[in-house]
Amino acid sequence: MTAYLLEHALLPDGEVHADVPVEVADGRMVAVGGPPVATVTSVPGLTLPGLADCHSHAFHRGLRGHVQRERGSFWTWREQMYALAATLTPESYFTLARETYAEMRATGITAVGEFHYLHHQPDGTPYADPHAMSRALLAAADEAGVRIRLLDACYLAAGFGREPEGVQRRFSDGDAAAWAERVADLDDPRVGVAIHSVRAVPPAQLATVVEAARGRPLHVHLSEQVAENEQCLAATGLTPTQLLAETGALGPLTTAVHATHLTDDDVRLLGESGTRVCFCPTTERDLADGLGPSRRLHEAGAVLTLGSDSHAVVDLFEEMRAVEMHERLATQRRGHWSAAELLAAATHDGHASLGFDDAGRIEVGARAELVTVALDSVRTRGTGASAETLVFAASAADVTRVTTP
Repeated sequence: MTAYLLEHALLPDGEVHADVPVEVADGRMVAVGGPPVATVTSVPGLTLPGLADCHSHAFHRGLRGHVQRERGSFWTWREQMYALAATLTPESYFTLARETYAEMRATGITAVGEFHYLHHQPDGTPYADPHAMSRALLAAADEAGVRIRLLDACYLAAGFGREPEGVQRRFSDGDAAAWAERVADLDDPRVGVAIHSVRAVPPAQLATVVEAARGRPLHVHLSEQVAENEQCLAATGLTPTQLLAETGALGPLTTAVHATHLTDDDVRLLGESGTRVCFCPTTERDLADGLGPSRRLHEAGAVLTLGSDSHAVVDLFEEMRAVEMHERLATQRRGHWSAAELLAAATHDGHASLGFDDAGRIEVGARAELVTVALDSVRTRGTGASAETLVFAASAADVTRVTTP
């Protein structure tokens, strides 16, 4: 039994409480509040549950500092990303991912959804161990001390009606049935599934991925770019959201990543189905993607989560803050998201989207994942102990302690 006395703690009611005892046994919180029964370790600062980074491409971390020198678009950035993807081996991928996950842990992230499509050798042939790249990511997360949901992505096409090209060949299993067979063969409970995007999985094969995802998290890039929408409409007569709805891909176990360029009907379909939406504001602005309708999606019934995606920045506090700030820029009005709502997106709702329903809250029975933020840094000094301090003042640099089982 281990006991902590948290100077300030964010509890499930969305409020910050003072002098909160927490007792931990076997990796779970067994008591929150009340008199402690063990020797107490005092924890100064403001403690919140571990954060969930719901959308990661670990190898993109290798682009940081190298892709900011020229003008361009998402599509020109993608060519630089592909060039990096062509060089990676299981050994170099492990090293890069371990660095990425170690940075996450240091900033308070205790769980990551790794959107993984770098499956095979550069020419598309499988490694001797067809799961070599997946195992590299799983081992990197273990070594860094971050819980992982490996979202194995089906990626079969360069676009509607186009075979994989160049480095995309190492992403593809040939067809959805072969992809599903490889995923099933890995047989690891940490594995979830993903549709890379509607442009990367032929419409006739989407149902195979949906079936393979039954009962576990399914993530998908959705409408990140206007060009994706235009291509989908031209090929199918449907928006990407409508196509996913027709194939049964939407629902509470599904997370639509980005969801930037949506029609009113798209918003309705995502909301009515209870689909989660993962916004990645620091990447979406870095790539000039646009501003997604976060509040409209929430009001329609979708659940917000957050991710750092390309890792141009790894700071879930900044992702929270940016959701609100981007809405302000789009509407010229303030106050769209409360601090409590954004903290829920970064904690419990994010963990739940990865299939970890027992994490992200400081309550009895939850995983003992605690993150403490200093209240005496140059950013937080004098702001008080509140949810608003966490979202609108603090940064990843203010994390002083990360406790996990």
